[in-house]
Amino acid sequence: MQQTSQIVESSWLARPSIEVAAQLIGSKLVRRTPEGQVIKGMIVETEAYAPNDPACHAYRQQTPRNFVMFGPPGFTYVYLIYGIYHCLNIVTDQPGIPSAVLIRALELETILDWVEPSAERPHRIAAGPGKLCRALKIDLSLSGQALQPGNPLWLEHRDLQFQTELDSQIKSLVQTTRIGLTRGTELPWRWYLSNSLAVSKR
Repeated sequence: MQQTSQIVESSWLARPSIEVAAQLIGSKLVRRTPEGQVIKGMIVETEAYAPNDPACHAYRQQTPRNFVMFGPPGFTYVYLIYGIYHCLNIVTDQPGIPSAVLIRALELETILDWVEPSAERPHRIAAGPGKLCRALKIDLSLSGQALQPGNPLWLEHRDLQFQTELDSQIKSLVQTTRIGLTRGTELPWRWYLSNSLAVSKR
């Protein structure tokens, strides 16, 4: 899609998560901390969750936990797994249609002073949904927030170089099944950047 702005607007996200998830690869997730520090990471792995999807949190009904998924696109949905790991999702599609994209991995532009990376594998700091939320200090307090500059989180579109390399097949995306699930495991709704060292699992 031709972009006229660097910022990802809610209107761009108002499509089925299966479309948005693939097109978010190469985009930037931007985090502004309470201290004013701005952190950017390129999205290199995503998963889509959609209506009638048994792995989707909104599969059965709306609840106090998942209500943001039923709202307008362009909002965050953060949840906790295993009692310790946060996961960041981007709400997509039309209001009333529960749909979201899980951001699974980032390539961070800078090493963060509050994270102690492995000296051998600094590229793995945000290689997984729990890791990226820990690295960017994302928790339940950031759920239900609009993705826009001035707020704690927003998205920026792929840059021209990334899109050109994708179009010329210098870079490529892999589409495969989602991981870490017990239901909906056959759906090929995970995408990742093939040559990225930050992908959680190939």
